[in-house]
Amino acid sequence: MKQPCLTIAMAGALLVSGAATAERGRDGHLGVIYWQAPSILNPYLSGGTKDIEAASMVLEPLARFDEAGNLVPWLAASTPTVANGGVSADLKTVTWTLREGLLWSDGSPVTAADVVFTAEYCLDPAGGCSQLAKFDDVTAVEATDDLTVEVTFGIPKPYPYGPFVGATSPILQKAQFADCVGAKAPECTEANFKPVGTGPFRVTEFRPNDVISLEANPRYRDPAKPAFATVTFKGGGDAAAAARAVLETGEFDYAWNLQLAPDVLEDMQAAGKGAVVSSFGTLVERLVVNLTDPSPDLGDARSTRAHPHPFLSDPAVRKALSMAIDRNLLVEIGYGRAGRPTCNVVPAPAIYASDANEDCLARDIDGAKRLLDEAGWRPGPDGIRQKDGIRLSILYQTSANAVRQDFQALVKQWWSEIGVETELRNIDASVFFGGDPGSPDTYQKFFADIQMYANNFEGADPEPYLGGWRCGNEPRPASQWQGENVPRYCDEDYDRLLGRMAKTGDLGERAALARAMNDMLVRDHALIPLVHRGRVSAHARSLGGVLLNTWDSEIWNIADWRRIR
Repeated sequence: MKQPCLTIAMAGALLVSGAATAERGRDGHLGVIYWQAPSILNPYLSGGTKDIEAASMVLEPLARFDEAGNLVPWLAASTPTVANGGVSADLKTVTWTLREGLLWSDGSPVTAADVVFTAEYCLDPAGGCSQLAKFDDVTAVEATDDLTVEVTFGIPKPYPYGPFVGATSPILQKAQFADCVGAKAPECTEANFKPVGTGPFRVTEFRPNDVISLEANPRYRDPAKPAFATVTFKGGGDAAAAARAVLETGEFDYAWNLQLAPDVLEDMQAAGKGAVVSSFGTLVERLVVNLTDPSPDLGDARSTRAHPHPFLSDPAVRKALSMAIDRNLLVEIGYGRAGRPTCNVVPAPAIYASDANEDCLARDIDGAKRLLDEAGWRPGPDGIRQKDGIRLSILYQTSANAVRQDFQALVKQWWSEIGVETELRNIDASVFFGGDPGSPDTYQKFFADIQMYANNFEGADPEPYLGGWRCGNEPRPASQWQGENVPRYCDEDYDRLLGRMAKTGDLGERAALARAMNDMLVRDHALIPLVHRGRVSAHARSLGGVLLNTWDSEIWNIADWRRIR
């Protein structure tokens, strides 16, 4: 039988009709694998990327950053600015208006009271909020009606998009978390594991450090989304197994953060089942130096500012450790085209990237030896340098990962060449980045001398990120071991620069201040940058809609993902 001719007009009508009748959950099941397994789904109680990203499928902010780093409204009807009246002329007040008709996944309305509560939750001093820097200088958060929230700062805030912006600062449901404030926050297992959210999915089962099962949120604001009815978010294993599950076996649809040698990924991609995607943002693999004493003999004062580190408090030792490292070789063996050697913790955007520290790019073993000699650290009978009975013996820890273990082996060798002894320790990533205040093995507790991991910041403005290293923001027992100042760095001059940036609206001056703070951190060697990493992930060739985002949650637009037939 002859088929009727399909005109352009008819095809257009069918497309419109198909879009109008698209059903939520039409594409069945989605498999996502993160080799670092989530341990909690509350970003305010964890600084771990894997926890924040998993939670982003459920919890959402007022605004977030798209794949190009642009700020876009999310739960808010629009992004407040001075031009549209949402930001006051004196830069001290920002007014957010929620979209109308938003519902939590339990069917109750989202109101301004939930936004106000979220601020109160994080600002409670006994709660140990890991995202506290987002609320720097906030003096009040008030609901002026059911849909409107006014955030007031104590100083002019040229960049007021810290609170409630990005995957690290989503809105919590007041009804669910009302009894979980302050010291009770880590105890609310049900809320922290199964938060009620506004995102495209809701949790049906959460097995910490293993797997999350989710289903489409029936109250999601777009009736045609998400396209997937269910999601398995698998955690654990290693980067190689995650890559193989997408690129070779097709067992999963998306694999995150494939920290593997470039030739390994190329070989896997040749199987034809998936594609590797990458993008550069602000992610930097770095060594973090413990400026405090991690000795277990100190009890509760261990790794707190009450006790300076016995030898890493010496600037000469920290600088020598950096000088001994060949960053170009680390890039070559670990990342290839997806990495660049760097001397900065703020490598991008370009206006914020300093060029004042490029000397770190040249390895200088002889210079490192001279520096230690001049500082009085002399080789002992076994070749390990010592001074006043203290040996340069380092416990160097990181998460279990093939590339990171390769880095550890090289760094240990280089440090041995300058007379430094190194013990290597590898911790399961789910534990290391887990944020459990009862675990001795988290990166926040930092019960070691040196540790290595990668970190980045959301959006295009680094002020909240740089605010993480202010005095008082270090993890400690009183904060449930939460806090972004992991090296326990404290410098009044740094804090003064941070205060100036908070008051400065001129973009050029803000950039100069950011570069100055970056330079302080890396010249003090509280942080030793190694590699500016491109984010590398992979997705099945049958998965459409993926927009790799290095400025927010990598899976920020999972509601738009769909199956390509």
